[in-house]
Amino acid sequence: MENVKHIAVLGSTGSIGTQTLDVVRAHTDKVVAEVLTANRNADLLIQQAIEFKPNAVVIADESQYQKVKDALANTDTKVFAGSKAIEQVVQFGTVDTVVTAMVGYAGLSSTIKAIEAGKNIALSNKETLVVAGELINQLVEKHKVSVTPVDSEHSAIFQCLMGEGEIEKLILTASGGPFRTKTLDELRNVTPAQALKHPNWSMGAKVTIDSASMMNKGLEVIEAHWLFGVPYDKIEVSVHPQSIIHSMVQFVDGSVKAQMGLPDMRLPIQFALSYPDRWPSDFKRMDFATQQPLTFEAPDLNKFKCLALAYRALGKGGNETAIMNAANEVAVAAFLQEKISFLGIADTIEKTMDNVAFIAKPTYADLVATDTEARAFAQSLIK
Repeated sequence: MENVKHIAVLGSTGSIGTQTLDVVRAHTDKVVAEVLTANRNADLLIQQAIEFKPNAVVIADESQYQKVKDALANTDTKVFAGSKAIEQVVQFGTVDTVVTAMVGYAGLSSTIKAIEAGKNIALSNKETLVVAGELINQLVEKHKVSVTPVDSEHSAIFQCLMGEGEIEKLILTASGGPFRTKTLDELRNVTPAQALKHPNWSMGAKVTIDSASMMNKGLEVIEAHWLFGVPYDKIEVSVHPQSIIHSMVQFVDGSVKAQMGLPDMRLPIQFALSYPDRWPSDFKRMDFATQQPLTFEAPDLNKFKCLALAYRALGKGGNETAIMNAANEVAVAAFLQEKISFLGIADTIEKTMDNVAFIAKPTYADLVATDTEARAFAQSLIK
């Protein structure tokens, strides 16, 4: 089969990973799942391997290795375990595109290995650019690979910029999450169960909590800065509760382009895999006759302090965004375990940013050390 993409899906059992495989299932003549990796969901990884017959699978949780190995013993699929194995399989000669659908800082090292091996990246793991944007961009240029965004907002901007000239600003839309209309007082007592009920999107727990705190939008502002080379003061956030306009670009003549679609992550995933083409799909279409009105409002940075902290970190530069990201991952995990309050997430991040050593020009080793130090400090704040 000519012009078929051979992909590795990192995090194939998560929300983005399973939807990526929906796209593969619909376009078996255009894309092949060559490698699948999972953190600890062995049962789903086994099911996926039996259906898609990949060259290799990796289960990061080594205690699950034998279970996966035994289940796939009668297949041709190779089975590996551990995070180092993920770094190795992305370098396979049979892989040309790596879909980075792992959540959090854990996705950084394997993305770097993939770029160094000359693989194109369909980027869903926003923390890769949040932590190490400058380093990633240098590697992308050096190894002459492409990075195509999977996030719906960055995919929208990418599509709006196609064939265009000088821009004035980027406008990232945000749903506002489940707590958009709550007061600061009401936010003091919200529970993880309430925070996990996103009004528009179906996502993993960590991303859903980030959406509720608007840290997700902060991470996306940082990601947009590195993806599109736009200074942080020219990246605006607009709260758009209907999630129909996925983002906009304003140009120097005052014209604004928006990319629209129903909230379905399979759309930007498919575009990242099909670009520069568009593949047909049977995804649900918009009906403008029945579409509810589209509304926009400014985000409340007092209520959603995480977004303000992301702007602060990006403005400072260096390892500040790595500090922020590490503290956020620790704080979100603590909130989900009911060890801190919802507002405690931002407090934990801010205190960590105030106390962990700043490095203006960090190396990769510095960023790894920063992540470790920031996690330890954030953990020390959690009683």
